[in-house]
Amino acid sequence: MAITSSQIPGALLPGARKIAGMYNDIPTQWSLVYATGTSHMEAERTIHMRYLPLPELKQQGTPTTFDNGAGQRFTYNHIHVAFGLGYSFTREAMDDNLYKSAFNPANLGLVSSFKQMEEIQGAATLNTGNVLNPQIGGDNQPLFSTSHPIDGGVVANTPQVQVGLNEASLTMANNMARRFRDNAGLLKPAQARKLVVPVELRHVAKRLMETELRPGTTNNDTWSVKENNDLSNGYVVLDFLTSPYAWFVLTDVGGLIYLSRTPFETSMQTDFTTDNLMVKAYSRFYMGFDDFRLGIGVYPTN
Repeated sequence: MAITSSQIPGALLPGARKIAGMYNDIPTQWSLVYATGTSHMEAERTIHMRYLPLPELKQQGTPTTFDNGAGQRFTYNHIHVAFGLGYSFTREAMDDNLYKSAFNPANLGLVSSFKQMEEIQGAATLNTGNVLNPQIGGDNQPLFSTSHPIDGGVVANTPQVQVGLNEASLTMANNMARRFRDNAGLLKPAQARKLVVPVELRHVAKRLMETELRPGTTNNDTWSVKENNDLSNGYVVLDFLTSPYAWFVLTDVGGLIYLSRTPFETSMQTDFTTDNLMVKAYSRFYMGFDDFRLGIGVYPTN
């Protein structure tokens, strides 16, 4: 059904002071935590390899140990999803609209709608980071797990006990990143770079990140997070994180990825038989991850 004159009666009469209902968009947030790229295929894949382990002690006159266990371990699938939205106006609604500059039929909020959809999709990776999505593949664990499998053991990127954001828990998360290992079990320390929090924790994050001394104490102790150059990229507040308590520490490994298959586009045409103006928009992309070592995720319930 097209939008008809009866749906915009105020726009057909003179004397309106203004046409309201459009508001400023939230500044783009997802690009502060995602690495961006493009894609030219139906889906992309990231292949994780196991390389060589530590060398073994060689006694005099004994043969060198050969390790033949290197090879492919996990495959992460990056499957694009498409989004579309449109609307149509009758010719009469277009012709009789007296406020075309304010009530722009060529937009009517399409840009804002798609921008917010990208923010929701970007936050969804973290919102559901403690839930296994079999479609992604990988190591058959959620993004944030205590049991990411490697040869001979497991690696954790979430604590056994989910704790709220404070000085001690933030230090704990930074230390966890320094204990990451590769698929062969070699220590591969990651550096904590950025704290990500929901709106409800923005004041806590500010107190933790913008102090020179230890937060919440009367001691004149140095704040080790800054002294160790942890979280050197500061903190980010994501409005579309759904838990008021969950928080995340991203590392220099990267891992959150946005792949654009078809950038946002709009098109418009007039239907020959009805004279209705039809407008639609479309985009297709992938938002997700390709390595659990991208960070630490914590999901307390209070």
